[in-house]
Amino acid sequence: MKLYRFTLLLCVFFLSCEQKSKVEKEVEEIPVDIKVERFDKAFFEAKPEDLGKIKKQYPYFFPAGNDDAVWIQKMQEPIWREVYSEVQKKYSNFEPVRQEFNSLFQHVKYYFPKTKTPKVITVIGEMDYNAKAIYADSLVIVALELYLGKEHKFYEFPNYVKQNFEEKQIMPDVVSSFTYRNIPVYGERNLVSQMIFEGKQLYAKDLLLPEYSDADKMGYTPEQIKWCEENEAYMWRYFMEKEMLYSDDPKLTTRFIAPAPFSKFYLEIDNDSPGRVGAWIGWQIVRSYMKNNNVTLPELLKVNAKEIFEKSKYKPKK
Repeated sequence: MKLYRFTLLLCVFFLSCEQKSKVEKEVEEIPVDIKVERFDKAFFEAKPEDLGKIKKQYPYFFPAGNDDAVWIQKMQEPIWREVYSEVQKKYSNFEPVRQEFNSLFQHVKYYFPKTKTPKVITVIGEMDYNAKAIYADSLVIVALELYLGKEHKFYEFPNYVKQNFEEKQIMPDVVSSFTYRNIPVYGERNLVSQMIFEGKQLYAKDLLLPEYSDADKMGYTPEQIKWCEENEAYMWRYFMEKEMLYSDDPKLTTRFIAPAPFSKFYLEIDNDSPGRVGAWIGWQIVRSYMKNNNVTLPELLKVNAKEIFEKSKYKPKK
């Protein structure tokens, strides 16, 4: 009997690998050639008299109401010159990142065939970590000053924020921006609905970034992923016993969904927990739903949270 079970598991494993290989082979055949424009270089290497030409070429980066003196000052400001210099040290050769974009949008086109191939534009923004990478239909805008490495001297941010200022986070950030634009908002504000909303975009990373680790997809360290895996059943029992799943209490978003140094169970485990554990649980619910239902990725994004939860057959691993 044991030998039979082992043989069966081996067959399932190889069948899964073969299926994955088939998908990846089809993905590799999709023609994608991402074009990259280095607005950061064009701007900081220009002379003040060239500003008019740059504004004409990139009008969306120059909102009305700002005098040209504002932009000229930024061109010449020593601190911004130093930021540009540091960006150039790390990204003088952007080709490896461009190849990552090619692979990502091959996967995007496999699952979303009507998606346009965007142009990637690199910028140096205002250190706004809420807008690190933005997908906007025909454009992907990447703020390179926020991908210099978590230990960079420029970053005076909390550790839970700057741990994602790594090059490896560019693609997961782009996928987050892409999926948020494609997930309908149904107005459900209870905790489980928010969990599943986040879980959808994390599941999209499973398919669009198959070579990335769960830690990279989530923006966690490997240790934080391990903590969630080891405490999955405990967390789920906590949410159930406290009757939180269908609660609309906005404080639950801050405690379990929003970026934070740790999650707030108000227990001794808080200091060991990572932030956003509700999103991680939502991811496991969506994974269970996709395992038990024949649904495509675009269809998944449109299914409401209630249906996903009820049909997921989710059970936390013990």
